[in-house]
Amino acid sequence: MIVGILKEIKAEENRVCMTPAGGEVMKQNGHDVLVETNAGVGSGFDDDAYRAAGAEIVDTPQEIFERAGMVMHVKEPLPAEYDLIRKDQIVFTYLHLAAAEELTHALIKSRSINIAYETIQKPDGSLPLLTPMSEVAGRMAIQQGAKYLEMAQGGHGILLGGVPGVDPGTVVIIGGGIVGINAAKMACGLGAKVYILDMNLERLRYLSDVMPSNCFLLMSKPTTVRRLVKEADVVVGAVLIPGAKAPRLVTRKMLKTMKKGAVLVDVAIDQGGCFETSKATTHGEPIYTVDGVVHYCVANMPGAVPKTSTLALTNATLPYAVEIANKGWQQAMQENPEIKAGANVIKGKVTYQGVSDAFGLAYTPIDTLL
Repeated sequence: MIVGILKEIKAEENRVCMTPAGGEVMKQNGHDVLVETNAGVGSGFDDDAYRAAGAEIVDTPQEIFERAGMVMHVKEPLPAEYDLIRKDQIVFTYLHLAAAEELTHALIKSRSINIAYETIQKPDGSLPLLTPMSEVAGRMAIQQGAKYLEMAQGGHGILLGGVPGVDPGTVVIIGGGIVGINAAKMACGLGAKVYILDMNLERLRYLSDVMPSNCFLLMSKPTTVRRLVKEADVVVGAVLIPGAKAPRLVTRKMLKTMKKGAVLVDVAIDQGGCFETSKATTHGEPIYTVDGVVHYCVANMPGAVPKTSTLALTNATLPYAVEIANKGWQQAMQENPEIKAGANVIKGKVTYQGVSDAFGLAYTPIDTLL
């Protein structure tokens, strides 16, 4: 198979979907690798590094879409790429379709094979291709929250860790999954008072065993959210329903009760956001203020640390990409239920229930297409 590695075109996105080392593994498995020129520069990999790994450097994304049987991205295809996607071409990337109706219809129209990183799922329910970026985003959420608490950045001038004789800041993390636990580790390490809210009692028991004494575990309920956001200096939205739109858990009414200069960090913004007042922002213009509360809603947070993120992402995605290339998408899905769970839009059919539900589209079980 010819595998195409595209340069990211989303604003301030410096990651690349495969390292030169990943390209070398693809070559060892008998596949040709096309890399768009300068695709890896933002992550520290120049074209010569890909050439040394056996890849062919091409000048335009058009050529990659024309030649490759499978194209890979980090972020979702953007409008400039919609008409380049060919019938039966495999598109393997983060898609987040439940929050992207225009893209969903474009992929249906293309009749391509769209496999989403974020819905590939292991038998235990874990999301192996979302996990590394969730780890990065969770840790970054606290870095960004701490920065924007500074008065010069629009915050109300609180140091999260406090100092001897002065109370630390309060961090409320809604969601105790991969994002939540990584955010909590960072916030606890700084010395903040940290609350994690989750609806899964077993998860709360686990977190109670592994988190330090300045982390408090509570069952997530609307009354608890309403109470804690009033106390919070930073609120991190870390809720995920795999492949579906994020629930809105902090309302505009709650916002009016918060401290002026508090910070909301919405890590769920890729799936539509879990704060009623959330709207996607960019690294160039990362924040806005509503009712005196600073909102940080960057939709590609790990893109700010691409050298870390690209290595972590390739570690996770490469085995799946190799399996799809080796077997073809149908055999790969028949033999590996984790890859089958990644099927979102296949040959013009919506094959993921969360996407179907988000837009009222007909749902086709993937098994009927295998």
